[in-house]
Amino acid sequence: MTRPSAGGLVRALVAVGLTLVVLWRSDPRAVAAAAAGTDLGWLGLAVALVALDRGLMAYRWLVLLSPLPRAARPAFDAVMRVFFVSTFVGTFLPASVGGDAVRAVALARLGVPTAVSIASVVMDRVLGVLSLLLMAIAGLFLVQRLAGNPAVQLALAVTTLGCVAVAWLVFSEQADRLAARLLARLSSARAVRAGQALVEAFQRYARHRGALANVLAGSVGVQVLRVVQAYCLGRALGITLGPGTYFAFIPLILLVMLLPVTVNGLGTSQAAFVWAFGQAGVAAPVAFTLSVLFVALGIVGNLPGGALYALRGLGAPPDRT
Repeated sequence: MTRPSAGGLVRALVAVGLTLVVLWRSDPRAVAAAAAGTDLGWLGLAVALVALDRGLMAYRWLVLLSPLPRAARPAFDAVMRVFFVSTFVGTFLPASVGGDAVRAVALARLGVPTAVSIASVVMDRVLGVLSLLLMAIAGLFLVQRLAGNPAVQLALAVTTLGCVAVAWLVFSEQADRLAARLLARLSSARAVRAGQALVEAFQRYARHRGALANVLAGSVGVQVLRVVQAYCLGRALGITLGPGTYFAFIPLILLVMLLPVTVNGLGTSQAAFVWAFGQAGVAAPVAFTLSVLFVALGIVGNLPGGALYALRGLGAPPDRT
């Protein structure tokens, strides 16, 4: 069994410590009282919406496999299994990075070239983050005072730089030339071939702009569903704020949750919810409960992958005999 890394242990400690601090400041008894009054009807509606967002997320990745020749694509059911199992495994890893790595490895085990597997997962992640970034920027126009928060600024800066870097790699001929010069300095021929294959896999998407636009639209749909889920959870807790407040706050909170400083956004989500919804007059115990339900909702959406993982793990590699 692989021992957890030092970085993983630090992230877990930060997640637990930050969650406990925010819980203590929110008054545990008041949090328990808020949770006890949850309206199960609104909660059930939020859970039902999870199935829709997971379906859209799976669809995005299928579209990003379209550059592969049809004969080289794995079977639909195999791809879906990889998607749902990787989302489950990612529940226990920092942010979503670990789950993405699991997905790329599992797809390669199905016979897809490693470079293509990595490129599809990275493009899926980047377009998802881009949709979130666009909604977060729109949200700042609704609640401009949030723009001065350091965590929000850091999340916006990191995600913007990441999106710009990937876009440059995909669409710029300068990136191709720079990559060629950098790869030429490597002493290992195998590393050079792997790097060239990876760059080519990314730049292949420049010829599939319709697919990229399709995935971006689907990504926006996923983020809208997440905002609506949060609104349903808020109504379940008796929060009377209108949907506009959630469209302003939730994308920004999700950006903060993406920062890979804790496990699965624990701790950072609690702090972000309490701070952001506190700006709208929501009491800390209620906002903390909302944050817990929101994170739990994501875990519920990952449970089907857990059932698949229990049956066959990540899945056996294809038979190459």
